[in-house]
Amino acid sequence: MSVQRISGEWLLFSESQTSLRVRIYDVVIPAELAESELAGYLADIYHEQATAKHPDVVRCPEIM
Repeated sequence: MSVQRISGEWLLFSESQTSLRVRIYDVVIPAELAESELAGYLADIYHEQATAKHPDVVRCPEIM
């Protein structure tokens, strides 16, 4: 998954292994949320999907 700030809104996307990006509309991220708060906010929402391999929400370096 990835998050982008577009026109003052945080948008959540699902990223496929083939570089296909699909917008997730079921999760709304408050626009006033600071970038530093994103991981905690998303961890609260997605904690039930955590696995031993992926236990936390982390910020990954941007792909250029």
